[in-house]
Amino acid sequence: MLDVITIGRASVDLYGAQVGGHLEDMRSFEKYIGGSPTNIAAGTARLGLKSALITRVGDEHMGRFIRAELARTGVDVTGVITDPDRLTALVLLGIRDRDQFPLIFYREDCADMALCADDIDPAFIAQARCVTATGTHLSHPATKAAVLKALNIVRANGALCALDIDYRPNLWGLAGHGAGEARFIDSPQVTAQLQATLPLFDLIVGTEEEFHIAGGTTNTIAALRTVRALCGATLVCKRGPMGAVAFTGAIPDDLDHGLSGPGFPIEVFNVLGAGDGFISGLLRGWLGGEDWPTALTWANACGALAVSRHGCAPAYPTWDELQFFLRRGVTTPALRHDQALEQAHWTGTRDGAWPTLRVFAFDHRQQFESMPCATPDKIAAFKHLCLTAAQQVAGDDPGYGILCDERLGSGALYKAADTGLWIGRPTELPGTRPLQFEPQIGTDCGGLREWPRRTVVKVLCVAHPDDDDAMWADQSASLIRLFTAARRNQLEFLLEIIPSKAGPVGDDTYPTLIERIYQLGIYPDWWKLEPMTSDAAWEATCAAISDHDPDCRGIVVLGLDAPRAALEASFTIAARHDLVKGFAVGRTIFGDTARDWMQGAVEDEKAVSTMAARYRDLCDLWDGLRLKGTT
Repeated sequence: MLDVITIGRASVDLYGAQVGGHLEDMRSFEKYIGGSPTNIAAGTARLGLKSALITRVGDEHMGRFIRAELARTGVDVTGVITDPDRLTALVLLGIRDRDQFPLIFYREDCADMALCADDIDPAFIAQARCVTATGTHLSHPATKAAVLKALNIVRANGALCALDIDYRPNLWGLAGHGAGEARFIDSPQVTAQLQATLPLFDLIVGTEEEFHIAGGTTNTIAALRTVRALCGATLVCKRGPMGAVAFTGAIPDDLDHGLSGPGFPIEVFNVLGAGDGFISGLLRGWLGGEDWPTALTWANACGALAVSRHGCAPAYPTWDELQFFLRRGVTTPALRHDQALEQAHWTGTRDGAWPTLRVFAFDHRQQFESMPCATPDKIAAFKHLCLTAAQQVAGDDPGYGILCDERLGSGALYKAADTGLWIGRPTELPGTRPLQFEPQIGTDCGGLREWPRRTVVKVLCVAHPDDDDAMWADQSASLIRLFTAARRNQLEFLLEIIPSKAGPVGDDTYPTLIERIYQLGIYPDWWKLEPMTSDAAWEATCAAISDHDPDCRGIVVLGLDAPRAALEASFTIAARHDLVKGFAVGRTIFGDTARDWMQGAVEDEKAVSTMAARYRDLCDLWDGLRLKGTT
């Protein structure tokens, strides 16, 4: 049932966002999962293996974060135990330059080091084809007992055992807190402890320095021969930019005589976590029965992608991304600046799936402000009612969402974060052409760094193929800034374009605009488009999107305050096309109710029930038409 179970460290990595400075000078940090076994579990899951992790995390926010991130990545978290008495480990890391990567381990009495033999469930271990251990958990009697119990169960079941030596002198008590970056300190005691376990493994992976500690000598060939004398495992020695070599039998006189796969000439940006990416690719090949040159090629490619990006686990590729990279090769040494590769990484790692999306849109601002008796406080209160109506319809079912703004609807917006709703937030300053942004977004779009990760960046742009060069240039620059900021902040991007407010619309209007958007290097996760009156227009529009981005989330149809009958007519045509996933409708649902409520003619309960009934009716309408269109 499981391809690999990893066992050992689990931490939250706090990566300095600024590059090129001292760790003490960092102004902000990015938060990722970390710890070698945790990284490997995530890396192998992304490559399509059925992966699980055995560790402990704290009963607090960071422990919940690790558990949620692993589950999101596809890792089985059955073996992730919540420790009520200890905190989740933290690591602070930085990228100083190409050679210096300072880090500090916050691991005093941390949760994962409380792992013990009682935490190892034989039935769970029996599900695995392989257990992968890492060196740190061999450094303490209790954690070592847990690892050895798991390994002995695996071996008794005839399954495989792998070791990532993962030598961190700091974590063996050989260096001070400020020496987290140290990779090698000679220690006969560590060597003895490692050598006592080496016969248990079928695969042992390490850098030259890590084999030095395992072999008890700084002569790499001699160290490998010592390890070979103790076990018959395949030994894989990582050699940095020179790739890696595997030895299945006797150790030759020269490392170059081992089995190898091609390396990749790329720019090194961040070495931290690269080894975990490497072993993820190696395990994918080894457990898949590939020959060692192939497995090493995959491992080298995963390592190359890892050293090119910020963070550890977030940098690791998906299987599709890895295959794309291997087919196409290196086009720019700085892989993080390779747009096609980054697009493949983004689409393969973004959150969740939304095959259907029915959105109640109440992100309107001018329309609410122009209503008689409306005030900012009243508008804010009414948007809470809109959210309540959306929740009543959605319940716990997937495929429902809202569009809500921050300026007038912040309370509802923040409350919605506790639901399972898809949430989009507008960025445009209403009524502006050329496009301008709300003040809290900023002209540089820096305000997006304050947004929660699962929020979708929505922008409405009134654009037309006949726009003059100055208008197109101005709006293009704004859209590029916003899209770039959205990706920088790991936020999905919804682009709403309305050409009908700027000129006549024909079957080729949307395809032409969409082509121009993609030529700018903008790849919306979602498109929000006006209803089209012909299948030909929809077919051409969907083809324009799919040709450039086959992984686009899809299209939602906007309402433009249309009456219910008009929406039914537009939905009937749109629902025939697979790329159209649903709708985003607002005033048709809330318009007259909001006007009456603002004037005191409708009570809260009645307003909610009326809007919920209209929203539910549109959802049922869409679902019925969709079902009819696919049968």
